[in-house]
Amino acid sequence: MALVKYNNNSLSAITAASSLPAGAMTLIKEVTASSDSSITFAHGTSDVVLDSTYPIYLFKYINVHPSNDGAGMYVNFRDGSTSYDATKTTTNFYADHTEEEVYSTAFAISSSDSMEQTTSAQKLTGNIGSGNDECSSGDLWLFNPSSTTYVKHFFGTGNEMQAGDSRCVNIHYAGYCNVTAAIDGVQFTISAGTIDTGTFKLYGIKDS
Repeated sequence: MALVKYNNNSLSAITAASSLPAGAMTLIKEVTASSDSSITFAHGTSDVVLDSTYPIYLFKYINVHPSNDGAGMYVNFRDGSTSYDATKTTTNFYADHTEEEVYSTAFAISSSDSMEQTTSAQKLTGNIGSGNDECSSGDLWLFNPSSTTYVKHFFGTGNEMQAGDSRCVNIHYAGYCNVTAAIDGVQFTISAGTIDTGTFKLYGIKDS
């Protein structure tokens, strides 16, 4: 969300929250999952905008609940073709803690989930529990996807209730699509079964 600077005159003119300027974040598309193997946001499809209209795009996934216990959620990018296989280099680390302190806490770099010039999907969260109250939520930021000069950077954070041992796992990831072609599609997938339920939102963020 954009930061807004105020001078003394503008502050004194504000007498209620409704007088504050509107933010620069615009909801473009919201999708509710229902036993889907993937959720896709492709420019020009189903009212999705993913081009030079905005310099920054933000994806939010909320209460993603898998059909299969221990499934992981992944993301990949389309660079002009029909396939979601843009070449990526990424890094990934995580922290975790159990509810009962049965296992020791952990904070580590996840080398197996970091990528070196590969077209595979990037892990967002892994081993999500499928119990009635178990799910995962997080965000993904994508910068200047329409550039045909520079690589396209992205980063985000995911949190999950892990299957099996009531463990809270917080995952941080970042990387870039190492292509000069525009990124015009983003696809979220699940490693096993389906995305039983969950909400996915795409926002555009204006210059500020």
